[in-house]
Amino acid sequence: MKRPASRPSRTGLFLKRQKRLLRPVIGLMLLAGAGAAVYLAVPLPALQKQIAPLRDKLLGTSALRVTSIRVEGANLTSDEAIHTALNIAVGDPVLNFNVTRARENLTALPFIDHVSVERHLSGEIDVHITERPPYAVWQHQGHFILIDRQGQKVPDQGANDKDATAFAKLPLVVGDGANENAAALIDVLAQEPDVKSHVTAAVRVSDRRWNLSLKDGATVLLPEGEEAPAIHRLARINATTQLLDRPVELIDMRLPDRLTIRERPPEPPPAPSAPAGDGAKSSPQHTPHHSQPTRSPTEESRDE
Repeated sequence: MKRPASRPSRTGLFLKRQKRLLRPVIGLMLLAGAGAAVYLAVPLPALQKQIAPLRDKLLGTSALRVTSIRVEGANLTSDEAIHTALNIAVGDPVLNFNVTRARENLTALPFIDHVSVERHLSGEIDVHITERPPYAVWQHQGHFILIDRQGQKVPDQGANDKDATAFAKLPLVVGDGANENAAALIDVLAQEPDVKSHVTAAVRVSDRRWNLSLKDGATVLLPEGEEAPAIHRLARINATTQLLDRPVELIDMRLPDRLTIRERPPEPPPAPSAPAGDGAKSSPQHTPHHSQPTRSPTEESRDE
């Protein structure tokens, strides 16, 4: 009698059934081992040189290029300064963009407190900027100083070459004590944009009251402690008379019930041209005349 053949084990049956699935896995393991051997055998610079064409080919595909650069929160920092710090442009390879270096460059700019930079393989670069809150520029003893609402100097990280465009966007206050009292005056001017658009600087007088210097050279004298009512009153007058566009030198509002205006002196008439002479023998004739007294600036008082 023949003895029955022994039955294969469960492990043998499982391996036999899964042989088709194991073949690709074994192939991948062999391929990974070969790659590791090449990596260990070839020096790193030589390996980088060999794979450089493949990398350039991948970077050259349109799917891996910068498609847009979005910047948020930049009010005082110019677009030119931001793009210089990013050192990237639309169309450049997105993998060439160094996020860490861009963040460091942006943080080093004046007015920027902190920043976040995000790079997406889809091509978008997002930049979120938080700037320091300078409220005004204070001119004091020949120096221009950035101040906040409390009148304190805004830290500038030691930067001396501030962006001139950013300075132009901030109100200018001048004189002793101007930094500590600027916020209330600037807030009132913000409520009257027509008046604010004519103002170039606010000058603190004896640390008691304010003068407003206008773009055309005129000066508005505000009353002590009553700046807000005076500015609102000036806005109402200007709306009906266009006073701030008239040729005036001084607008005195220190008295609550009276507005004193000093106009500019009239321009002197041009000197008449000398008539052509008949020759060397002829002498010019002088007609005696009386000199006209120079007119002093007129002052106009108006009661409300």
